[in-house]
Amino acid sequence: MRHRIAVVGSGPAGLTFARVLHRHDHAVAVFERDPAPDARPPGGTLDLHEGLGQLALDKAGLLAEFRALSRPEGQAMRILDPDGTVLRDWRPRADDRANPEIDRGQLRDLLLGPLDVRWGRGVTRVVPGAGDGVLVHCADGRRETFDLVVGADGAWSRVRPAVSSVTPHYTGVTLVETSLDDVDTRHPELARLIGDGSVAVYGVNRALVAQRTSGGHAKVYAQFRAPLDWHARLDPADAEAVRASLLALFDGWAAPVLDLLRHGAAFVHRPLHVLPVSHTWAHVLGVTLLGDAAHLMPPLGAGANLAMLEGAELAESIAAGPGDLDEAVRAFEERMWARAGRWAEITTTGLERLVSPDPAEALALFDHVQPS
Repeated sequence: MRHRIAVVGSGPAGLTFARVLHRHDHAVAVFERDPAPDARPPGGTLDLHEGLGQLALDKAGLLAEFRALSRPEGQAMRILDPDGTVLRDWRPRADDRANPEIDRGQLRDLLLGPLDVRWGRGVTRVVPGAGDGVLVHCADGRRETFDLVVGADGAWSRVRPAVSSVTPHYTGVTLVETSLDDVDTRHPELARLIGDGSVAVYGVNRALVAQRTSGGHAKVYAQFRAPLDWHARLDPADAEAVRASLLALFDGWAAPVLDLLRHGAAFVHRPLHVLPVSHTWAHVLGVTLLGDAAHLMPPLGAGANLAMLEGAELAESIAAGPGDLDEAVRAFEERMWARAGRWAEITTTGLERLVSPDPAEALALFDHVQPS
């Protein structure tokens, strides 16, 4: 008998889980609150690591398609001093595919493929031990019962309360995102500054990072230490007021660097929250978590990679059957907690060094992680 399985969330974790199950001819219901795949901007770009995200795509049978879409040149990284001095300018070899970039929207579409996602079906809560399984409550009033519900619904997961009372806490670092469109034509000087990949500028307790995506677009991220409500007096819809506030925060930095903010479009406020480094829970029959729902950590290149590999591994464990479903989930959780705990330590320390009173900390971290 096939198990009734649902995954909540159509991000990289949930879709990888569903896609690997689909490859093994296992049905899975994917619940997503967004009404359609393009209901909101998909975000920037992701670097998928050989032993993590790329391994997950291989398990899903999608590695060749990923390589055709990805941008190995996007691994390039340039670091500047706030006065504009180039401190590091690292460029990958032509055959370097360790961490190629792919737009989040392209990755989503690649993973979606033949999957049947229940768009517009936001989950409000799940109730374990409800009759003959786990009861899923949706915002539209509908309910369904499953043998296993996997929460892959991000930082503010509606599934997490079924297994853990822990909620994310603010790191003290806020990120404000903006974008540059048609950068090569409209802002050629900024296109040269960003290069094929990313440019980062580190100052005292603040940083500016710009990252190229496909189609001539670039994302710009201002990062700084501030109270959670630093923007309370600003109207988020008033782009000029937000721009002025950010330019004041980075006052004195080189004009070409500040142009990343001067030419940005709308601004999105993203305070960085995390779960405790060692977040685990007492196993609950029929419910588990993946990715940010399980181990929200600073966005330093590990989160999506871990989430995708977790989704692939859990799906393979289930598909391997005909063993006990609950034992497969228990074993998966133990592996996930150990690996995620190590990465949470690394990324938490990394955030402290990247947004630091001593900008030299960021440069030292870059030298440590980049190949010579």
